[in-house]
Amino acid sequence: MIRMTAARSPLPPADRPLGLRERKKIKTREAIRAAAYGLIREQGYDATTTEQIADRAEVSPSTVFRYFPTKEDIVLTDEYDPMLAAELARRPAGEPWQTSLRLVLRKAMEHGVGEEYELTRLRTRLLAEVPAVRSRMLESMSVTGRLIARAIADRTGLDPDCLEVRVMSMSLVGGLLEVSQYWAEHGHEDDLADLVDRALDVLEHGLPAVGKP
Repeated sequence: MIRMTAARSPLPPADRPLGLRERKKIKTREAIRAAAYGLIREQGYDATTTEQIADRAEVSPSTVFRYFPTKEDIVLTDEYDPMLAAELARRPAGEPWQTSLRLVLRKAMEHGVGEEYELTRLRTRLLAEVPAVRSRMLESMSVTGRLIARAIADRTGLDPDCLEVRVMSMSLVGGLLEVSQYWAEHGHEDDLADLVDRALDVLEHGLPAVGKP
């Protein structure tokens, strides 16, 4: 998906400075990710092994597995799910939750694609083309769905575990997954934020009316 993941890189509270150990962990994690992305660009996903990633990142294979349980997690891991929940929590209390969600997702798209355009293209291409990456993403959808369900519940006063909230949150997650695949399948030609808006329109208003021939 655009930024929803099977494993996440934990971030420390913004008001607490990073200690030496945390800085070393971040440096190691980013070295592993950079090595993986570089190798995948050079030789493809299937040809890239954990041992090669470890060698290029100058760490042991066991270290790679300690940070990322699977190769797919290296591709999918990010910090955007917690960021999304935090941004939703900061929106004005009286704002309709659909409006809040739309604004926050657009901001996330502009931030992510603007800063990591080529990386975002690579991730979505792998999601569309590599069954193992897509399968791992599907495994992680319930985690993202729970985060969104909590955000919706906080804004609406509904129980996050009620059927309606669960259906809405997982429909949204599934919709964003389809947006990512659609974007990649169509050569990344469309504006990603506009595609997200279209997906939200479907969830909020249903399918567009089909004109008579």
